[in-house]
Amino acid sequence: MHFRPLLTALSLMAFASPVVAQSRLPMEGFADLAERLTPAVVNIATTQRVESGAETPRFPPGSPLERFNRGLAENSQVTSLGSGFIISADGVIVTNNHVISEADAIEVILQNNQHYPATVVGRDPATDIAVLRVRPRAPLPFVRFGDSDTARVGDLVLAIGNPFGLGGSLSVGVVSARNRNLDAGRYDDFIQTDAAINRGNSGGPLFNVNGDVIGMNTAILSPSGGSVGIGFATPTSIVQPVVAQILRYGETRRGWLGVRLADVGGDNGDQPGALITRVTPNGPASAAGLRSGDVVLRFGGHTVPNSRTLTRMIGDAEIGASVPIDIVREGRRLTIGATIQRLQESTAQTRASNDDEGGLTPRSDGGPRGGRIFGVSVSELDAGLREEFQIDPNVRGLVVVGADIGGANDGVLRPGDVIEQIAFQRVETLNAARAIAGRAQIGEQSVVVRVNRANLITYRRLLAHG
Repeated sequence: MHFRPLLTALSLMAFASPVVAQSRLPMEGFADLAERLTPAVVNIATTQRVESGAETPRFPPGSPLERFNRGLAENSQVTSLGSGFIISADGVIVTNNHVISEADAIEVILQNNQHYPATVVGRDPATDIAVLRVRPRAPLPFVRFGDSDTARVGDLVLAIGNPFGLGGSLSVGVVSARNRNLDAGRYDDFIQTDAAINRGNSGGPLFNVNGDVIGMNTAILSPSGGSVGIGFATPTSIVQPVVAQILRYGETRRGWLGVRLADVGGDNGDQPGALITRVTPNGPASAAGLRSGDVVLRFGGHTVPNSRTLTRMIGDAEIGASVPIDIVREGRRLTIGATIQRLQESTAQTRASNDDEGGLTPRSDGGPRGGRIFGVSVSELDAGLREEFQIDPNVRGLVVVGADIGGANDGVLRPGDVIEQIAFQRVETLNAARAIAGRAQIGEQSVVVRVNRANLITYRRLLAHG
């Protein structure tokens, strides 16, 4: 069998990769830290009901085949495990959104084996972050967020989690790199670590040697699905503000400027700034007088190193605030003030291409329906998504809006692909696609899909449990 490297979203439990520079390894090890931190790391068990929708032939009542087919026709349940960490004594828990996104029931299991049903406070698919709440019988142990911006390559980090269901496991490594972009979404800014992360670590904390959470484990790069020393964690510089907004509003509220961005480039590809390649009509940037071709050097008084950083700056900007933007236009340096509006994101749009600053035109609640299937985020097509991904009006199907950052189908589909058929049956709605995929899931089959990529038709085989 041919194996290729893949990014694996870790649907099980926690790991860690913080950073605080240490001149040498502590001779006494990390036993005290482990004893203090492990009780605040939890196992998250989810259950999802899947309707088969299958039509089965008739067999004599009571026969083995009749009982077998009756079981297929009934609803089945899919269970999975993930990780999380407690951030308050009253039961607030942070995890990855992909751990709980399709769950019908969520249960949190503490290290002392206490079980609690959990409710979703809010989630943000754009950053793959979710916040849960349990109602504990007594105050719970919890951990605190640290400053991921102080993490340096070479700093020691600790991972505590539930890899492969082995709860309370600790691994030690270093920060291998900063600011990794995995093309999983427009807010990518991962910490890379060589601390062992495996399936089951998703949503778990990444600790520095002071015991502060500096990241949340999200993905690994692996040819086999197991740890090969290349893991990725979302830094707390992203996690903490998202969690704060969810706790305050029950959702994220991002700023919107209405521009599409690209890196400036330069001879060595290292020229700072962000190039505006498109201005949304009637958006904040248009009203402020920004134009295509302008190069943004500073935003709100902060230097803009690249388009991805500017995307995050705009999203973090205060809604309704007038922000000074330093630009270069035709060799002249100008400062333009723009009033930030709120970005309205549907679930399907939140993992859209990162070349938009955050980035589709604001939408009402009547937008297209989106969700996950085969491990990717998809949406029913509408005029806005057709414009965003330059899809011809005669194309029908579900558009991929978020690449698979893990699982068996990693790298097979990418944003902008349109799934026109599943198992040779045409699909235009998410319900239809899930019904067909549900039948394949029960049989643990792979499925042939017809994919339209920029009007080039290909057929690809996807694993139903991607």
